[in-house]
Amino acid sequence: MARDMRSLVIPEGIDGERVDSALTRVLGLSRTVIARLLESGEVASHGKPMQKSERVHAGQVIEILMPDTSVGEPIPLTPLEGLSVVYDDDSIVVINKPVGCAAHPSPGWTGPTVVGALTAAGYSVATSGAAERAGIVHRLDVGTSGLMVVAKTDQAYSFLKSAFKNREVEKIYHALVQGHMDPSTGTIDAPIDRHPKEDYRFAVVAQGKPSVTHYEVIEFYRAVSLVKVELETGRTHQIRVHFSALRHPLVGDLTYGADPTLAARLEMSRPWLHALELRFRHPLTNAMMDFHAPYPSDLVRALALLDSSVLP
Repeated sequence: MARDMRSLVIPEGIDGERVDSALTRVLGLSRTVIARLLESGEVASHGKPMQKSERVHAGQVIEILMPDTSVGEPIPLTPLEGLSVVYDDDSIVVINKPVGCAAHPSPGWTGPTVVGALTAAGYSVATSGAAERAGIVHRLDVGTSGLMVVAKTDQAYSFLKSAFKNREVEKIYHALVQGHMDPSTGTIDAPIDRHPKEDYRFAVVAQGKPSVTHYEVIEFYRAVSLVKVELETGRTHQIRVHFSALRHPLVGDLTYGADPTLAARLEMSRPWLHALELRFRHPLTNAMMDFHAPYPSDLVRALALLDSSVLP
């Protein structure tokens, strides 16, 4: 099938955004597809191929050789030991995601994914949205464990996407943060977007997307606090960015300023963060669903080390 060349005039609403982010929003294609087009030199401005880190400006004309959408790429099967199914019916599957697993395939990630693991295990997932994100209505970072719901039908996908967008889903996390939080309860309301200088990180920035995190200290340990966190919004790295901005980074989160010595003492090789509870209405029956996932072994071990006075 012949591929179409499309000319796009950048609107004012995305002036200054990175080209990969801007095209994802305007064209409705996944970030993976846009990245592939950029890497192949199929996105150009003034006849020159664009790099994904380039910024666009209002009125700029960009030419895109659109992908052939008539043929979908198969989802890579990634069997995964440690991924457990908490609940399953004809509409949804709720999983307890282990650390080291991405929600879906993305550029540069070659490890296991939730989509690939479920597909390998014989579960059907919705076909709405981009193929590589089949059924995914929300995400957890690779380094975050805990509960995720995946849609198995297009009806469930639409219902759950709307529920997350309208903040009708209750998401409770537990996090271990450095230092003692003061006050012990509060709300962090600070906009988040990509870090202006380091693309792999996010940061609190004045023109970022609205981001709201509620927290309550569960227990104070020596030098750290165990915190219950409820997300009102769901930005990438939101919990990690917000607590780092308060100078209370998550234990083990070296990307966002955690103390490597403390991480080593508690044997943490990833951020101490777990999606503990998930509540939402069922997309078919409208019944309230309530799920809970216990801490995985590495987080339990870190707490045990705290109790054994491993800290000076």
